[in-house]
Amino acid sequence: MPLYEAVKRDLLRKIDEGLYVPDARLPSENELVAAYGVSRMTVHRALRELSQQGVLVRLQGVGTFVRRPRPQAALMEVRDITEEIRGRGHRHDATLVSLERLGAPPLVAHALDLAEGAPLFHSLIVHREEGVPVQVEERFVLPAFAPDYLEQDFLATVGTSTYLLSRGPISELEHIIQAECPDEATRALLDLGGGEPCLRLVRRTWTSDRPVTYSLLTYPGSRYSLGSRQRLERGRPA
Repeated sequence: MPLYEAVKRDLLRKIDEGLYVPDARLPSENELVAAYGVSRMTVHRALRELSQQGVLVRLQGVGTFVRRPRPQAALMEVRDITEEIRGRGHRHDATLVSLERLGAPPLVAHALDLAEGAPLFHSLIVHREEGVPVQVEERFVLPAFAPDYLEQDFLATVGTSTYLLSRGPISELEHIIQAECPDEATRALLDLGGGEPCLRLVRRTWTSDRPVTYSLLTYPGSRYSLGSRQRLERGRPA
């Protein structure tokens, strides 16, 4: 095993065992050189690769720190973000920016197989975890699928995902992930600095072969991640 790989594995072990907790500052490169009995180049490569893998954060002139794990949203599930945040034992709060009836914009009309300007229900909500904005949720809903959508209190009673799932079974689900620089309005809602990229999850759902919802879920790239894990059938190719 290369020496830098041995250093990486030992640092990972110490992080996993809680010897270096999130946000903790690691010993300096000189201290690590002395502790492991290797060259400075070996320590530098180990720290560089762990930083590239998202385990560490290196701040010029300050030091190397253990990166705080970013919350991860389930990629192939339709789950309310309120449940995700509370499931981690964190505090959730949200702001309802708009809940209205409007005419379908061209892109949304195309996604839902509608004529441009056809009536839709629209909601825009900002979700926060421990007071920090982590998602802008924008939904377009076919009125025939959820006729009382505008009458719901999505902050006090039930989240939009939970409510929409209660309206009927989903026969088809589409997820598309995009990396993008958000517009100024979204940047303000997420309290982002200039130039920070976002992850956008575009979701469409169908019921009885008819598209009924189109959702845009935007996450700050530095605060959230998307992922999934599935068990495959025995013998099924990966």
